Amino acid sequence: MQRADSQAPFYNAVWLSDIHLGYKGCRAEFVLDFLEHNPARTIYLVGDVVDIWALRRSFLWPDSHHAVVKKLIQLAADGTRVVYIPGNHDERCRDLCGRFLLNIEILREAVHTTAEGKRLLMVHGDEFDHAVRCGPLHRLAGELGYDLLLFLNRWGNRLRNRLGLPYWSLAYYVKNRVANARQAIRAFEAAAAREAARRGLDGIVCGHIHQPEIRSIDGILYCNDGDWVESCTALVENREGRLELVHWGDLRQVVKGCHAANDPDTAAPLRLPSLRPAAMAPFASTLPHNGDQVR
Repeated sequence: MQRADSQAPFYNAVWLSDIHLGYKGCRAEFVLDFLEHNPARTIYLVGDVVDIWALRRSFLWPDSHHAVVKKLIQLAADGTRVVYIPGNHDERCRDLCGRFLLNIEILREAVHTTAEGKRLLMVHGDEFDHAVRCGPLHRLAGELGYDLLLFLNRWGNRLRNRLGLPYWSLAYYVKNRVANARQAIRAFEAAAAREAARRGLDGIVCGHIHQPEIRSIDGILYCNDGDWVESCTALVENREGRLELVHWGDLRQVVKGCHAANDPDTAAPLRLPSLRPAAMAPFASTLPHNGDQVR
């Protein structure tokens, strides 16, 4: 039975990836709050939902992580289409592709058509790791530095919380000010856009690199829905078919829309919530939907 318009989903589609349930840096409480306040016809889980790598090192499964899984299963049971595209941290689930598990459809990749008619390829993104070339020593140094950055990000935000300040991603801030990291991000984005162009599609949605973005690359709409360890962002399609990146933490705001994809400022990192405290929007319906980047 079709729901009345007042009860209709707020979004046509929502994309979430890199939640990393089972990892100590996962902001599961923000994910759960987002799912509870943002109904959608379709939810795409674009990989690394559960961090099997982290669970192998040290088993961690707090109630907040379990609550996210339970909520997704409940949404699927209640009629929301939930599509799960496994990533590299949950690659064992790729063996289940083509099947349904607890009403959740598991696919290796998929194509979504927006209300505006744009056809978007959806993959996790580890398929494009080949575009980011570096030697083993550089890779090891990068991994160790990134782990340290996430440690500082986690403890820094615990301190901010005690001071009554909102969540702010130190990891995102630093990563986007390191030249080599920015170069690697750009190489990844270009490889993803080329794959969508090769298939004759209008764009691509992926995750993997924890770098939320919407921008046009040689006429291809590149969308990265971000993550829930650093940036706490999701990609959403509203009822008119517009795509927007939404930050959902202690603060809630649209950070960029697809109609700003050709804005000359898109080369700069997204301006996620600042260090200063601010009023928190209570529900998703209060978010601006003008398709522009929030300054």
